[in-house]
Formats: sequence, C-alpha cells, structure tokens
Amino acid sequence: MRLHRLDITAFGPFGGEQQVDFDELSAAGLFLLHGPTGAGKTSVLDAVCYALYGAVPGARQSGQGLSLRSDHAAPGTRTSIRLELTVSGRRLEITRQPPWARPKKRGSGTTVDKAQSWLREYDAAAGAWKDLSRSHQEIGEEITQLLGMSREQFCQVVLLPQGDFARFLRADAEARGKLLGRLFDTHRFAEVEKRLAERRRAAEAQVRAADTELLADAHRMQQAAGDTDPLPDLAPGDPGLAEAVLTWAAIARSTARERLTVAQCARRTAESTHAAAERELDDAREVARLQRRFTEARERAARLEERADGYREARARMERARKAEAVAPALDLREVTEAEHRRAAAKETRARELLPETFAGAGAAGLAVAARKAAEELGGLESARRAEQRLAELVAERDGLDRQERADEDVLQEAASWLAGWDATRAALQTDIEGAQEAAARAEQLAVQRDPARRRLNAARQRDQFARDTDGAQEQVLASRERAADARAHWLDLKEQRLNGIAAELAANLADGEPCAVCGATEHPAPARKIDGHVDREAEERALAAYQDADEQRAEDERRLGLVREALAAATAEAGDTPTGQLAEEVEELERLYAEARAAASGLHGSREALAQAEREHGRRVAAQQAAEVRAASRVARRDTLDRERLTLEEELAHVRGDADSVAARSAQLERRAARLTDAADAAREAEEAAQRLKSADARLADAAFRAGFDTPLAASAALLDDAAHRDLQRRLDAWQSEEAAVRAVLAEADTAAAAQLPPVDLWAVERAAESAARGLQDAVSAGDAAARCCAELDRLSARALAGVRRLGPLREEYDRVARLAGLAAGTSADNERKMRLESYVLAARLEQVAAAATVRLQRMSSGRYTLVHSDDRSGRGRSGLGLHVVDAWTGRERDTATLSGGETFFASLALALGLADVVTDEAGGVRLDTLFIDEGFGSLDEQTLDEVLDVLDSLRERDRSVGIVSHVGDLRRRIHAQLEIVKGRTGSAVRQRGAG
Repeated sequence: MRLHRLDITAFGPFGGEQQVDFDELSAAGLFLLHGPTGAGKTSVLDAVCYALYGAVPGARQSGQGLSLRSDHAAPGTRTSIRLELTVSGRRLEITRQPPWARPKKRGSGTTVDKAQSWLREYDAAAGAWKDLSRSHQEIGEEITQLLGMSREQFCQVVLLPQGDFARFLRADAEARGKLLGRLFDTHRFAEVEKRLAERRRAAEAQVRAADTELLADAHRMQQAAGDTDPLPDLAPGDPGLAEAVLTWAAIARSTARERLTVAQCARRTAESTHAAAERELDDAREVARLQRRFTEARERAARLEERADGYREARARMERARKAEAVAPALDLREVTEAEHRRAAAKETRARELLPETFAGAGAAGLAVAARKAAEELGGLESARRAEQRLAELVAERDGLDRQERADEDVLQEAASWLAGWDATRAALQTDIEGAQEAAARAEQLAVQRDPARRRLNAARQRDQFARDTDGAQEQVLASRERAADARAHWLDLKEQRLNGIAAELAANLADGEPCAVCGATEHPAPARKIDGHVDREAEERALAAYQDADEQRAEDERRLGLVREALAAATAEAGDTPTGQLAEEVEELERLYAEARAAASGLHGSREALAQAEREHGRRVAAQQAAEVRAASRVARRDTLDRERLTLEEELAHVRGDADSVAARSAQLERRAARLTDAADAAREAEEAAQRLKSADARLADAAFRAGFDTPLAASAALLDDAAHRDLQRRLDAWQSEEAAVRAVLAEADTAAAAQLPPVDLWAVERAAESAARGLQDAVSAGDAAARCCAELDRLSARALAGVRRLGPLREEYDRVARLAGLAAGTSADNERKMRLESYVLAARLEQVAAAATVRLQRMSSGRYTLVHSDDRSGRGRSGLGLHVVDAWTGRERDTATLSGGETFFASLALALGLADVVTDEAGGVRLDTLFIDEGFGSLDEQTLDEVLDVLDSLRERDRSVGIVSHVGDLRRRIHAQLEIVKGRTGSAVRQRGAG
C-alpha cells in the first residue's frame, strides 16, 4: 500500500482546504512530520485512517460524527477527506464526508446531512477515473479485503505508536496477550478453550444429574423393600457408583421374591378356613331367622285379635260416608250461592254509602235514571272548558309582556350608563398600547447590546484567571528548569566518576586464562581495584533516567506556560484593559434596563386584546339598546287587545261555573256523581239476583238429603268425610286385612314350624368365629399384595436404573474425553507441563516470530549489542506466560525488557514495531506496506544512536518504502530534508510541505 495524495477540508484543526502530496514526500524515503503541540500532526494520521475505514484510531474514537468537524470552518463548508493510494496494484481514490450540521436553506437554524462516501478507481487504459461504489458498507468491505487487516491492525502496523510498544516491553504477560490477540485475531483459540470448558461443564452436569437420578431410584427401591441394609456410600460422579447400586438392587429383588412365596402359601390356608366358617355362619343365620319369624307371627296374631272391635266400627263409618257422598254436590252448590249473596249485599251497601240521602230508598232503576241525567249535564260543559283554557293563556301572555317591559327598562338603563364612559375608556387603552410598543422597541435595542457586553465580561474574567495561571506556570517552569539542571549536573558528575573508575569495572570481569577486553593479554598481574565512591553502570543509568524525567517535566511545564500565555492574549484581545468590576456593573445595568423594558413590553398583547374586547362590547351595547326600544313600541298595541278579550271571556264563564271555582271543578263534580250512581245501580241489580239463586239452592239440598236417607241436610253434612279422613280410614281397613292374611301365611309354612321345634341358636359365637377367619384371610391377602407390589416396584426401578446406567456409559466416556481436552487447552491438566493455555501457546509462536523479525533491526540499531528473545517461563499461578527478554551481548546475560533505559526502550520498541508490522503484514496475506508512520520518541536518543536508528529506517527505502517520522526533535529537521510542517493559528492550522530538494 502506497499513499499518493491527501486532501483535508474542515477536519479537526484544519479550518480550510489542505493538501498533502505523499509522492513528493516519499521520494526521499524518509520525511518528517512536525509542528507545535496541538497544531494537528495526529489529525493528519487520523484523516488517513478515517478515509480508509470511516473511523479514527481507537484511542480517539470520541471524535466521531459531528465532532470531527473543525471549529474554524465556515458554516457553509462541509467536512471532507479525499485519499488517493495504490494497493494490490490498483490505484484508488476514497472520499468520505462525515455527517454535519449545515445551515437550513430556508429559515434559521441547522439541519443534519447524512454521511457520504465515494470509491473510484483509475483506469489506465482509458486514462480516467471510474466510479465503483457509494455504499459505506461496500467500500469498507472492499478496503478491508484489499489491505487484509482491520482498523486496529492498520493503526498498529502503519501508524506505529511507539508509546504503545514501550508499554508492551514493560507490560506483563496478560497485557501482551491482549495486544497480540487483537493484532493476530486469536480469539478463535480462546473461543475453543471456552467451548471446551462449556462442554466439560455441560457433560459433568449431565453425568451428575444421571448419577443423582440413579441414587434417587436406589432410595426408592430401599423404601419399597422396607430394607434396613445401607446403600453404597458414594456421591454423584464417583466412579463405581452404577455397579454398586445395581448389585444392591439384585440382592433386594431376591429377598422380596422369597417373602412373596411365603405370603402366597399363608393366603391359600386362610382362604380354606374362611370358606368353612362362612358356610357355618350362613346355616346358623338361616335357623335363627326362621325361629324369629315364627315368634313374630304368633305375636302379630294376638295383636289382631285385640283390635277386632275397632275394625268393625270403621267398616260401619265407611258405609255412612259412601251414602253422604250423593248429597255432597247439593251442599257445595248451596255454600257457593250463599257466599255470592253475601258479597253482592256488601257491595251494594258500600255503593249506597257514597250517595246523598235523597237516593237512600231508590231502587236499581231509579239510580240508573239519575246517572243518565248527570252524564247529559257533563257533556254540555265542553265549550266552557275551552273558554276557560283560553282565558288562562291570555293571563299568562299579559304577565309575559309585563316581565319583558321591566327587562327592557333595565337594559336601556345599563346601556346608557356604560356608553356614557366609552370615550374615556378607549383613550386609556390606546395610551397603554403606545407605551408597550415603545418598551418593546427599547428592549430590542438593549438585547443587541447584552451579548457583546456578556462576552467581554466573560473574557475579562478569563483574562484575570489566565493572568494568575501565568504567574503560577512561570514559577513552575523556573522550578522545573532548576530541577532539570541539577539532575543533569548530577548525571554528568556520576558519569565522570564512572569513567574514572572504568578500569576497576573492567577488571571485575577478568578471569585467569581469558583475554583482556582492552589489551588482549591472558595474564592479569595487577588488575585495578575499586576505590571508595565508585559509581557503577546502574547508578549512572538511574541518574540519566532521573535527568530525562526532569527534562521531560520541564518541557511539559514550558508547553503549559505557552498555552496559558496564548489563552491570556486571546482573552485580553477580547476584553481589553477595562477592569472586570466595571464591566460587571455595565452588564448588570444593561440586564436591569432590559428586564424593565421586557416587563413593560409584556403588556402589549394584553392591551390590544382589551381594546378589541371593549370595541366588541360597545357594539353589543348599542345593538341591545336599539332592540329594547323597538320591543317597547310593539307591546302597547298587543296589551290593549289582550285586555278586551279577557273581559269578554270572564263574563261568559261566570254563568257556567255556578257555585264552583272553575269549569273544571264543576265538571269533576258531575263526573263523580254519574260514576257513583252507575256503580250503585249495578250493585243493587247483583244483590237481587244473588238472593233468588240462594232460595233455589236451599230447595234442591233438602230434596237430595231425603233421597239419600238422612232426616236433614245437616245430618248428611255430618256423615261426609274429607279426602284425608277417607284415605286414613281406608288405609286402616286395608292394613288390618293385609296383616291378617300375612300372619296366616307365616304360621302355615312347614320349614318355619320345623325350625320353631329346634333349640335356640348361639349366633354370636358363630359370628365371632367367622370374623376371626375373615381377619386372618385379609391379613394374608394384604401381606401377599404388599410382597407382590414390592417385587413389581423393585423390578420396575431396577430396569429403569439399568437403562439409565446403559445411557450414562457413552456420556461418561465423552465427559472423560472432553475433560482431558479442556484441561489441556486451559493449561490445568497434568499433561500440560508448562500450564500454558491454547491461546497463549499460539500467541507465544507469534511472539517468537515478532521477536526474530525485530532482532534483525534491533541489532543494527544497538550496534549488535541487543537481541530480543521470547521466554515461556512460568509466571503467576504456575502458568507459562508471554515473556519477552533482551540478551545483552556485552554481558552475555538475559534480562527483562522492563530494565531497558529510555533510549534503549525507544529503539527496542521501534524495532519491535517494525518487526510486528512485517509479521502482521504476512499474517494479513502479504500485502505490501510502502508507507509507514512512526510517532515520537526520538528525543530520548543520543546522536550516535539516532544515526543508527535513522540508518535502519533509511534501509527501509531499499524496499521502496517511505517512512514518515512524527517528532518535535529539532535535530531531525536538519537531518531529514523532506518535511511536512503543521502551522497553527487563530483561524485554524495549515500545512507547509517541503521536498527532499
């Protein structure tokens, strides 16, 4: 992959359009990307990553979406990134525009446009660009497939972050594993470990569940057998559990079958004894029954003889009742007729009590004639009713006219009073509207002055704060400079002391027979000895590290001082020299005047509404006044007409009403009289007819009683029986006859008479013997059934347990196999001697490749001194880790990379990053990476080491690669001629490019 051109518009710190020509920069092989802190060096790399993957590097993910837009960009300028590159022999152009909030075309405010992407390819044959896709997903898949690496891998391989690899050198095995896992995508091996562990847990759970179910069946068998023999003392999952349970079940089944055989023999014996006892009991019960039957028949015959007189009297009473039944219809008719006569006489008495005394002696015909006369008089009152109703309507209408007159007088008086003050009310409302309009205009003018005054006040407050921060930052810079100078002096002193005693340090490594590293002699007659106060290499390196830390702190404090000064200058330019207190008073006065104007202007709408409402009320009052005057004129003529018609109707009704209050009252009197006379006439006729029917019924009853043989109707009535008495008497006669026949039949039975001649039977003793035999049989049957159920339950549970054991066999074999594999992959089994997890094993192989590739460059950077090697020694918890050691050729010892000094850590991490880039590139499919970026870290190198590092980087040009160095080191600007400088300003950052020439 080679970058050719990058166009940036309104992105990050770049407010306008900027172009980067990577072809010009890459011509020299090495180019420098530099600029002040915060200018936007990293934003150039972010733009490359965003163009390829539609997202910035992971550490700066918060800058996505609308936040990618530059704060210095013009409102109408859209954020855009265009990158031209060659990958896999194809020249492509990628354009991405993130979402942005643009001004609305109509009205105020903003609207958000969606993100857009374009992918084009250069057609060399046609000499033109052709469009490939505008889909975010398709472009992302195409770029990922061509590069062969994810965004994280690209950022780690192409944008080499030295700080990350410095931490990688000092990190523990777990942290290294996380980084390598992301780069080499080894999560699938971790998934294999996880899947094996899950399968092991699932198989273990199934085995334990099956063993638990098997033990539950064993407990059920123990309960069914009622056996006290203990079950095997094994837990679920223990080996041999199934065989022990099956053996115990076989013994329990054999014991249960023996008990069943004994119970069956006892049952057969009890059945024969019980049958004999039952037969003897049946015979005894039959004899006792016949003896009781004969005795009871003799007793019943004696009782019948005692009741014989009563039986004859009942038969005579039944004969008289049958004769009286012939007179019963005449008696019933006479009772019904007498009841009707009483009701008719009572009705006539009630009707006559409602009539005047003049009709006391009148018969039915006279009462009917009087009723007809009252009805005829009632019909003549119909016309009088209509006249009386019309009179009531006239009175109601006349009262309504009086009420309208009083209401109209109130309306006229109220309207005149309200209209008298109309001119003054309208003038007052117009004055309120004009005052509110003036206040609104004044509030608008003050609103324009408020925002600038607030901004000046805020800037003044920031100016004061930055002034105080500047004093503190200056003091901090002076202190940091003093500490850095002291640390440098201390380091130089120690270095000089060490050089003075270097002979003793070299002599400490001499051995007899081995050549001297200085002169080559194998004899060492007088080696130098250490003197008091000798400084060794570690002390010098600690002093150097302390000096470097102090110098870095000094640079950081100076950077902070510069930022504070810039902020102070910007705030002073905004606020001027006016004191903050005076600006605050001005803002407060503006706010007070603005609040007063707003309060006065807030009544404008209400005043306008009040004027409109008053005008509507004026119109309504005038219209109501005119309508009342028209109604008053029309009421005079109508009132005269109503009075004349009323006098005429009152004269007509006075004659018709008579002594009644009204025609309706007179009509009601006549209606009541006619109704009462009619009811009395009808009641009198009914009473006369009922008396005639009663006389006829008496004659018919006397004749029926004589023909039936009774002297009087009263005697016939006394002989009658009601239904209940008749049924009771007949039942008594039938019962006596039935009892007499039954007694004769029993006394005539031969077997009953024979049983009566035998001695009495001891039935209680025979029943006790039969009950004893039944209990014996029941106990034998229960024992046999219990033994049979026990055998059946044991057979069923044993069969189920055997089936479960057979099903569990393959499952237990699978569990053993999976458990061994899971332990081996997780590094917990005895077969895994180094206790190394599967993912760690794969990562260790990758780390060996990275260490080998990094050593090639590290040896050149360190003049052959250092070599990176992978170590699989066990670390925490007894497991083998991802150890990384460095071999020092000067001492021949292997030590941890965390012990490297600052400069050594830099070129070691650089070598590691380059080696990792090669390995990841091969892992991603061998895609050639012709453009790399290295971020910072060169300030910790001395001149010689810096030359060696630059030589290594320059050697990358031999492979037609270009390397961009991101650094603040001033010496690199003299060594590297191709430069890309980022210059920052108040309107945003800009790009300045200089080629190798």
